[in-house]
Amino acid sequence: MAVYTDVSDEALARFLNDYDIGQVVSFKGIAGGVENSNFYLQTDRDAYILTLYEKRVAEADLPFFVGLMDHLAARGFPCPKPIRDKGGQAIKRLENRPAAIVSFLSGVDVQTPSLDQCRMAGEALADLHQASQGFEISRANALAPAGWPALAKASGRDADKAQEGLADLIESELAVITAAWPNDIPTGVIHADFFRDNVFFLDGKLSGVIDFYFACNDYLAYDIAVTINAWCFDKSLVFLPGNAAAILEGYRSRRPLQQSECDALAILARGAALRFLLTRIYDWLNVPKGALVLPHDPTEFSARLRFFRDEGAAVFADLL
Repeated sequence: MAVYTDVSDEALARFLNDYDIGQVVSFKGIAGGVENSNFYLQTDRDAYILTLYEKRVAEADLPFFVGLMDHLAARGFPCPKPIRDKGGQAIKRLENRPAAIVSFLSGVDVQTPSLDQCRMAGEALADLHQASQGFEISRANALAPAGWPALAKASGRDADKAQEGLADLIESELAVITAAWPNDIPTGVIHADFFRDNVFFLDGKLSGVIDFYFACNDYLAYDIAVTINAWCFDKSLVFLPGNAAAILEGYRSRRPLQQSECDALAILARGAALRFLLTRIYDWLNVPKGALVLPHDPTEFSARLRFFRDEGAAVFADLL
């Protein structure tokens, strides 16, 4: 989450006049993340998140994102529920940006997840994949391997400003990973950004999953690979096999993996590391002046990429 676009008091009042959600008590921007402008909205009735969509989020994709949250919430999955205005619309405009309000989920994210929390995260990811079945809108993954060369080109040799040798690493890994990418494993709707800060816990239980604005149709096992990248390294970027085993245990307790998915996880994890390295470098090099945003350190994913390049095959052979 972040804030790129300010919202005036007058514009907010006009916008909220179309809703029946009560009177504003508090309204403040949320720093963190890199995609949209997000605000915490407290009224005298409830708490909400107001999002203005910008950067990589195409307006044409918003019916997919909003529809998916509606679909999942209707099936009992703990995600934000889109709030509709008095005329039944969930997607509107504010400050010349597409905008929407969703329900606020209680809970906190964890920076050092326990094995039990990793297991619950794996269960929730599988539940999401199962609950999304039957969702009738589809959306291609704009950040799949076909989109990586353009991202790599956009940063080019400037990637070395973040870390010496990074441009060469990207070039070599891009060629190897795309050549080895699988083409025959199960697909479905994936979250594609199942990071720790998008998963909430409360009273010892997983209470919610947020930020569906990378969700798309892709390999289900790729979502597992993203999750292992996000949950299975400590602050020193040392791999935590226990976390990975717990995620896989939780996931497989709800949705069994096919052998083809198990065979593909090593290259999928390597590709997931490259995907987030590419977008983080781009965002790190292109922070708009004056934006309330905290760009992520791209070198966290160069370390992950090197780890999965050198040890991924052995790691997943042990885990599976």
